[in-house]
Amino acid sequence: MIDCHVHLWDPALGFPWIRRDSDHHRTFSTDDLAASGTDLDLSGAILVEASRGDAGETRALREARLLRPDLVAGHVANLHAHADAGPHRLRALLEPGEPRPNGMRLGGPRWTDTPANARALLPVLADAGVVLELNLLTGALRTAADVAARHPALTVVVDHLGNLPNLRTDPGEWYADLDGAAAAPNVVVKISGLLTQQHGVPHERVAALVRRVVDTVGPQRCLIGSDWPICLPRGSRADSLALSRLGLAHLTARQREDVLHTNAVRVYGLRG
Repeated sequence: MIDCHVHLWDPALGFPWIRRDSDHHRTFSTDDLAASGTDLDLSGAILVEASRGDAGETRALREARLLRPDLVAGHVANLHAHADAGPHRLRALLEPGEPRPNGMRLGGPRWTDTPANARALLPVLADAGVVLELNLLTGALRTAADVAARHPALTVVVDHLGNLPNLRTDPGEWYADLDGAAAAPNVVVKISGLLTQQHGVPHERVAALVRRVVDTVGPQRCLIGSDWPICLPRGSRADSLALSRLGLAHLTARQREDVLHTNAVRVYGLRG
């Protein structure tokens, strides 16, 4: 299994979103990542930027990948941090070779809140064969479908199932947005963040949600991720991955392998 969503950070280096009174206000290193994966039968993880806010985080992600290739199969950098440098420098960063970023992430409350100069770089990602990863608090699936239609050569990965509301409330237009994303063949949905976002929801309802996502989008267009160490106030990395896997029992063995491993290799351009 490839865990497609993990983070590392040291609060002393930035990460202004981490409150000092938070459980997250401590360093999470590659050693911690290794310890969190004990007995999980993992073949690697995708290291995702954590909004440090500067290009130095991109270098740190690359260094972690070089330091521990047994743990880190690929990395997703922050597109915001490279937007001011323009398309020429981004092309240089994404030149084929190891280890370039496997994806670049844009995040914010809504698509219109992301920097215009970052959005202008999407053709560079498409040309380089590097995925766009979206972490929007509102309308992520709908935005992914729109972006995918405008950039058919670009793969768009939607984090955390599009950040749907907790199922104890009305998910609003999320189901319709899921159908729209399913109609865009270059949209991929990451089954992640459930331990945090669906806290208090019965596990059978979470499993039904995952089944709906997989059956709507298709098992060849889904990834799985723990969102470690964000998940830790609610449970371990193992707990998070187990919750995300609950809705996969109806799949064939081949389809489960697609969700758990094969799709990550294809989408992120990993080595086997």
